[in-house]
Amino acid sequence: MIKQLKIAATYMRGGTSKGVFFALDDLPAAAQQPGPARDALLLRVIGSPDPYGKHTDGMGGATSSTSKAVILSRSTQPEHDVDYLFGQVAIDKPFVDWSGNCGNLTAAVGAVAISQGLVDASRIPRDGLCTVRIWQANIHKTILAQVPMAAGEVVECGDFELDGVTFPAAEVQITFVDPADDSDGGSMFPTGQLVDELEVPTSLVPSGKLKATLINAGIPTIFVNAADIGYQGTELQPDINGDEAALARFEQLRAYGALKMGLINQLDDISARQHTPKIAFVAPAASYQASSGKTIAADDIDLCVRALSMGKLHHAMMGTAAVAIAAAAAIPGTLVNLAAGGGERELLRFGHPSGTLKVGASAQCRDGQWQVRQVVMSRSARVLMEGWVRIPEDSF
Repeated sequence: MIKQLKIAATYMRGGTSKGVFFALDDLPAAAQQPGPARDALLLRVIGSPDPYGKHTDGMGGATSSTSKAVILSRSTQPEHDVDYLFGQVAIDKPFVDWSGNCGNLTAAVGAVAISQGLVDASRIPRDGLCTVRIWQANIHKTILAQVPMAAGEVVECGDFELDGVTFPAAEVQITFVDPADDSDGGSMFPTGQLVDELEVPTSLVPSGKLKATLINAGIPTIFVNAADIGYQGTELQPDINGDEAALARFEQLRAYGALKMGLINQLDDISARQHTPKIAFVAPAASYQASSGKTIAADDIDLCVRALSMGKLHHAMMGTAAVAIAAAAAIPGTLVNLAAGGGERELLRFGHPSGTLKVGASAQCRDGQWQVRQVVMSRSARVLMEGWVRIPEDSF
């Protein structure tokens, strides 16, 4: 008889995403190390692969925003509290992508780390803000989370409203420190250019050429102009996600961008990198009606941005893509910066399908190389359920 295995877990909303959080030590021994056993366990927890696309037999929500898993442990890095490892679980394939971070779930990491005793008690104030120093293990970057505390407990309820999230909650400010991937002394722009020209088949773009800003800040991202691919920049999910031909076109464009960025060696390799890079399209500010029915006025935003995640148009904006947007907008001459009106800027409010988001970035040019030292944004997080998840013991 095959029995069900119980694994301690916390089901969290972070930003506009949801995921299952595990403490590393609570995982079965075989899954405490990277490899097939860990991937198989997380796939079964989420309910993937699911040919029906529903995640009926798992904790996933059958969207890129809700098919996520997080593993936390006491940090092995000096001056850090918690190591945060993120897995993006594919819905219809037996695949877990470990190539990037989830910026939205980052908002929940601090709260879970405090609750699980991963943050030294001497660093946790009884009241006020607790600065949780997060080591993002996927991309080897530091993130600081300002977690509100009251009477020694994490504050989750509040009046901070985040477009894309139904109910208000407590604000959690997130600072992405030195978010660009320039660890090898290179540029956050993999080609060294603020704007590249991708050579693509005329079946994708009639001219065979497509301008793109290729940036690796927060997460590798390909930015293109909405007008160059036949869009307005005000589209909502039904406008794109119901069009299989459009989705296939975006995936092909993503492959050409990834190849130019040096992330893959040949176009077919893109199937093994579903989570990264992201592809997004930008347009000057315009008025539109968000998915909630709220009217977004052109005067209230600096530009419009739409981004795809795991092959679908995202319902709001991925946190890591927001980092890339902020970084690119702060650097004069990128497509994001030009869509926002050009010039130097540190604060930006952009429109996405669910509403708007304000982000801030600090950029400077040294010796001809642009550097972004930090990106700041506010999110929120809340525990949805905690206890155990159960999977058949022969799942991994």
